[in-house]
Parts: sequence; C-alpha cells; structure tokens
Amino acid sequence: MKHELVIYNTLTRTKELFKPLNAPHVGMYVCGPTVYGDPHLGHARPAITFDILFRYLKHIGYKVRYVRNITDVGHLEHDADEGEDKIAKKARLEQLEPMEVAEYYTLRYHQAMEALGVLPPSIEPHATGHIIEQIELVKEILSNGYAYESEGSVYFDVEKYNQKYHYGKLSNRNLEDVINNSRTLDGVDEKHNQVDFALWKKAQPQHIMRWPSPWSEGFPGWHTECTAMGRKYLGSHFDIHGGGMDLVFPHHECEIAQAVASQGSEMVHYWMHNNMITINGQKMGKSLGNFITLEQFFTGNHKELDEAYSPMTIRFFILQAHYRSTVDFSNTALKASRKGMERLFDAMKQLGRIAPAVDGKVDKTYVDQLVAKCYEAMDDDLNTPVLISHLFEACRMINQLADKQNTITPDALEALKEAFRIFTSDILGLRMEDEGSGEREAAYGKAIDLLLDIRQKAKANKDWATSDLIRDELAALGFEVKDTREGVTWKLNR
Repeated sequence: MKHELVIYNTLTRTKELFKPLNAPHVGMYVCGPTVYGDPHLGHARPAITFDILFRYLKHIGYKVRYVRNITDVGHLEHDADEGEDKIAKKARLEQLEPMEVAEYYTLRYHQAMEALGVLPPSIEPHATGHIIEQIELVKEILSNGYAYESEGSVYFDVEKYNQKYHYGKLSNRNLEDVINNSRTLDGVDEKHNQVDFALWKKAQPQHIMRWPSPWSEGFPGWHTECTAMGRKYLGSHFDIHGGGMDLVFPHHECEIAQAVASQGSEMVHYWMHNNMITINGQKMGKSLGNFITLEQFFTGNHKELDEAYSPMTIRFFILQAHYRSTVDFSNTALKASRKGMERLFDAMKQLGRIAPAVDGKVDKTYVDQLVAKCYEAMDDDLNTPVLISHLFEACRMINQLADKQNTITPDALEALKEAFRIFTSDILGLRMEDEGSGEREAAYGKAIDLLLDIRQKAKANKDWATSDLIRDELAALGFEVKDTREGVTWKLNR
C-alpha cells in the first residue's frame, strides 16, 4: 500500500507531502529535556508526538535515525543568555555535582518515557559530551562574520545576519518586532544589540560547569547544542526537526540562523511542533509553577488530581487530540480517556472469543475499508483522533459479533485482529497494563468460561440459586454476563 504522508511544516505554515532527502532513510531530530527536575506532563506531549511519527515512518517502510538530545548544560535560569545554569543551581542547592543531578533526572526521564510506551531514540547525545563540536560551530560562525567576541563571550550578530537573511522566518516575525519586544537584560552592555544571543558564555567565578575555549573558560549557549549535534549525527541537511511550540522562538529561530551563518544554507527541510498542554487555560510548565509531574499522575499524589492515572491513560489522553491543538488538563478528561481506552482493549479481548462463520455477513471488504480509513487518518498529518474514532466505530461491530448479532468470515476475523494490533499497538503504542501478560489474560478468560459452564449446568439442573449466585458474584467483580439464544457472552466493565 502506497502512503502519501502529508505533514504540517511550521516553516512554510502549510501541509506538505513528505519527501525524504535520501529515501528510504530519514533523519529526524527532536529537542529533548533539560534534566534538572522530574519529568512532567509537558515533557510527555512532545515525547509521545514524535514517538508516533517515529513509529509511523518505520511502519510505512522508512529507515529512521531519530536523534533526541539531553540538555545538561547551558540552559540558564532567566533566559537563553542570562542567569544561573539550571542544573548547576540544582547542584548547588542540593550540594551535589552537576553531573549527579543530570544523571539522576535523565534516568527519571527514561523511566517515565518507558512507562508511557515511548520508544528510545536511535541516538541520545548530551550537550556536555559535544563541547568540541559546539566550539567548532562557534568558530565557523565567527569566521563567516556573523558573530563577535565580547569580554570572553561570543554573541551572534542578529542584525548583520538579517541584512542578508531573514531572522524570524520560522516564527513569522521581523527584526524590528523582535527588537521592540526585547527587554533590557543584565550584562546587555556586552552585546552590540539586545537581540544578539550567546554562542559561548564566559563563566563567572561561581559558575560550576566550564570548559576551556579560544575565548574564555566558559560554556556553550543553549541554542548551540542542537545545531552542532544535529549536524554531527544527521549531516548538514536532514529531514525533520521537532519540538514543542514554545521552542519556535527563540530556540529554533536561533538554530536556523546558526546553521545558515555557519554553512550558508538551512539544515532542516521540515519543522514540526506540537502544541501545549494547558491547565485552566494556561500553559502547564515549570516556569509557571503549575505543572504536575508524571510520577504524581501515576500515584495520584497531587492536589489537582482526584485519583491516580496510569501511563497508558496519559498516553491515550494526549493522542485523543491532534498534536497541533492544545490539550486542557482536567480530571474529567482523563477519566473519559481511560474509559475510551478500555473500550478499545475490551474490543480486542472480545476478538479473541469470537467464533468465525464460513458464510459470515462481515467479510474482508469491511476490514479493508477500515484499514484504508485508518491509514488515511495517519497520512493526514498524523491525525490520531480521527484514527481512534475509526477504531471506536469498529468496536461497535465487534460488540455485535461478540453478542452474536452478526457473523464474520474467518479471513475477515484474522484481518480485523491484525488491524487492531497494528493500529493500537504498533502505531499508537498502546498496551494493556492492568491485567499482566497475555498468558494471565488467557488464564482469566478460561477461568470465567469455566464458571459460566458451571452456571449453565446449574441452570440445566434447575439449580437457580447456584446460577444466580455465579452471575451476581461476577457482576460484583465487574463482569457483565449476557444470556442470548445462541449462548452466553461476557465482558469486563471497569
């Protein structure tokens, strides 16, 4: 089946047909976390968004090199150029080495991503492991005349760059707007212009993390790492660069400028950005103090949470909205997501108990149409909510089949099982997490069937007390038992 994947390019602000520079190989870079605190819901959205893209590109036949960085130096507290390094501050407050802080929270991030079903990237470079590459990038920009040294720091000359190129093309701004919206910063006297950004910063005496360079003992600017590491692992031109919408300006804008200033051309063909998760209509994030960590979601230990929510509930909650739309957190929305996800899983369980019929009314044509609609949704800029709606439609058919209100041919039944496996597991990355392994699930099913056999024998012997007792006890445990003319069916309602 040929797939014409269309994705929204933030750079052109249009949907474009995806054409890799070197098919079937795809180079993909996504901005990862700054590791100075526990991962929160805001970290989950880009991770899940680009996990879906990673999964789908591989599924439709591409060989993907997925690079997701770890920022463990250079991200300063106040903005990209001023203030204390966030990791160094955490280390100072907790009397730890900065790398202890970075390592601890990197591990926490990995654990959370694994729980959410996010596949590990092909390469996960750390900024501290690529200081040499960042210094070389700064040298190139200086050599080409688009940067200057000032008191041991090196700044990008935005105004000079803008004379030949357009600084602000990704965020659709012009330089005058950027200048007017720039606030006066401490240390701005080092810069030629308020909008100039740091490529290398001279370390102050109290700064813990520092490296030697031709200009000073210091550290790279925050923006420098992604350009240097993207080029190292994906080449001077690659397909996709992604991240959250909050990175469009200034981070990704600065990345474009750095690439052009160093090599004379842009590195990235498609820019992709997921939108924000909000709480009470306001962006959820550390800077605003309104974030909820993923661990708090998993345990329910937060004042905003009514109860604990599983990792797969969080994943499904995020996938029910298109990646370019905002998602507003609420307990009601999370509970609805859990109910919807359970509906999919219940349908998949029902598929394992349906008996096919050679002359079934539902044939493979139905499944082929379902599969085509699901792929059509994914090919349309990864439209996971539409894909999920198609799977929900199929759930109604599966319930009819389970209740023996309809019949299905053997080849159609196998194709339907495979379709649900592909779209729920392989592409959406969902997994059953409450009832253990497949062996345990099968054992539960056999146990329920055995009880229902005993109940049927009790009914045949007119032992109504035993029959009713089994039915009522199963109902108390959440099992819905239905007596039909064709036999007995059951399902678990949570």
